[in-house]
Amino acid sequence: MKPTLQVKLSQHLALTPQLQQSIRLLQLSTIELNQEIERIVQENPLLELDDSLGNDSTDYHSLIPEELAAPLPNELEVAEESLPILSVEAETDVKQPLDEREWPPDDSVFRPYRDDEDERDIPQQAVEPPNLRAHLNSQLSLSQISQRDRKITGLLIDSLDDDGYLVQDLEELVDLLPAELSIDIDDLHIALEHLQHLDPPGIGARNLRECLVMQLQALPPDTPYLEQALALVNNHLESLASRDFGAIKRVLHCNDDCLRSVQQMITRLNPRPATAFSSTVACYIVPDVIVTKVGGSWVASLNPEAMPRLRINRLYAEILKGCNDDSTRRLISQLQEAKWLVKNVQQRFNTILKASAAIVERQQQFFEHGAVAMRPMILREIADVLNLHESTISRVTTQKFMRTPRGIFELKYFFGSHVSTDSGGACSATAIRALIKQMISEENSRKPLSDSQISEVLGQQGIMVARRTVAKYRESLQIPSVNLRKSF
Repeated sequence: MKPTLQVKLSQHLALTPQLQQSIRLLQLSTIELNQEIERIVQENPLLELDDSLGNDSTDYHSLIPEELAAPLPNELEVAEESLPILSVEAETDVKQPLDEREWPPDDSVFRPYRDDEDERDIPQQAVEPPNLRAHLNSQLSLSQISQRDRKITGLLIDSLDDDGYLVQDLEELVDLLPAELSIDIDDLHIALEHLQHLDPPGIGARNLRECLVMQLQALPPDTPYLEQALALVNNHLESLASRDFGAIKRVLHCNDDCLRSVQQMITRLNPRPATAFSSTVACYIVPDVIVTKVGGSWVASLNPEAMPRLRINRLYAEILKGCNDDSTRRLISQLQEAKWLVKNVQQRFNTILKASAAIVERQQQFFEHGAVAMRPMILREIADVLNLHESTISRVTTQKFMRTPRGIFELKYFFGSHVSTDSGGACSATAIRALIKQMISEENSRKPLSDSQISEVLGQQGIMVARRTVAKYRESLQIPSVNLRKSF
């Protein structure tokens, strides 16, 4: 067969670098956007962040010099209304020399001293969070035990997990230790006893039962019902977990007051004694939109504190005006990239505002009465209103947050499935979860509502929900089953 050439016409979507950047900026959260802008500003000398810019009257178009404001080829469509400029609050670390009258400094704040002959600043060291192993080793160093026992106990400290438990069996640990150390199982049992006498109580326990017993034994001997609590934890912990209060009263030979006191004593114990020493990473949320009530209606507006004060460096822009030689080609390219970034950031916040306004308009009852009044809504409904694709609305509502008088919510929160009612309407799944939570919070703790009973109550209100659906919604709210909610 001879090779031939054929001409074929076809249409396809070409994603220009500018369009790719617009899509990428749209799906970033506000914190990620600010980090991305700071990175680009460091790489592009034509861009700068100016905290002196106002938030009320300045728009993005004013941040581009008039001589350079002409649209580039294939420019994306950008809404013409002006938007307040959002800003990245750049952290500054300005260290001033201490005046003699300021010395000594406040104990709670360390102010590094700057020598006039040395321009370098002394770095300020961050305070490290408390460490469990350091805390235990400091107590161990003060104990009156031999150096050998102290080292063996230190080995057990290094074997603790994040909750403070010694999950490794002592027999296995003996086999792992080098033979030249001459450490046997008795040495480990002695070291474990030393470890379990350290603070916090319960440290070094090998299971939950031992952890609770150690904490109970650390209480004063004259604590009321301490003997019953120890007996319950040692022998009937499973019955307490299943809330079989009748069986517990029979085996402990106690009345309701005694059992209630014992239960309260045990629930106050800490099943994870090392949690106070665990390092947690704080997750910060910057709301993109603020919802307020204006003239009897709820209105969405952009959060000025979330928007970067981004502009083009006018000095460089004026220098490049009219230049088109090889020496300035790179800077001209960076100027075009700067223009696209400014306009894409504007388009991002403009799209977020439009989507948020459409959400608020349809969820007025939620802002008035709470989650029980949430109406069912899907992404396509907002996409049709704004004449955008569903994927665009999905990007807009992901990791974008709305601050309301009822709390801070991700825009995704206002979308969800629905359940049919007997009147032919629909009820939002969010509203049903809120109703379930409300019913459980108001139930009689001695006779809690089962999933079937909750389904019947919802059916009486015209909301047809199966028992399995109620169980799914209840579990999503992290509400335990009826047996675990039962009290006495």
